[in-house]
Amino acid sequence: MTPIVFYFDVVSPYAYLAFEHWPEAMVGCSHVVEYRPVLFAGLLKAHAHKGPAEIAPKREWMFRQIEWLARRHGVASMRTPAPHPFNPLALLRLSLACGPAGRMPNRRIVEAVMRHAWQGQGADPNDPARLASLRAQLAPQRDPDSDEVKAELRALTDAAVARGIFGVPTFEAQGQLYWGLDSLPMLREALQGTA
Repeated sequence: MTPIVFYFDVVSPYAYLAFEHWPEAMVGCSHVVEYRPVLFAGLLKAHAHKGPAEIAPKREWMFRQIEWLARRHGVASMRTPAPHPFNPLALLRLSLACGPAGRMPNRRIVEAVMRHAWQGQGADPNDPARLASLRAQLAPQRDPDSDEVKAELRALTDAAVARGIFGVPTFEAQGQLYWGLDSLPMLREALQGTA
């Protein structure tokens, strides 16, 4: 099985769509996935770049495109949170806190935090009652607000920057990086040895 690292931030609609589309996109490819949370804002800062939602015309295009992509990929339940961009720190830290130090969240945990943000009928992902409900559902092993978990997320983001990652989603396989939802066919071909 080919190991693949899936770098994500829940704030990214493209990371969410890639997550949902992943099983279909990789059918027939022997692989194992490590889901690695990183702070997209940290990547942007490191590369002195603005996020797509911070540039008005790009933001307008992005939300038109993701609505179309969601329909195209059969993710009809996707709804953009009313506050976007939103601060993803609570969700990223929660995903890490669900396991012991150094262990990345599994697909079930990532699915829960992603769907919390993108299938919430447009609700604020940081609404205290919604966050408390999600936290109760996931029952993290560690305190998501602990210095340990905060430092772990910073270290993962710093390591991603050092690796050359500039955006999410990014996939790493066989020593190569693939950026964006639209890179999934390229990654698939690489795994099949035809890229």
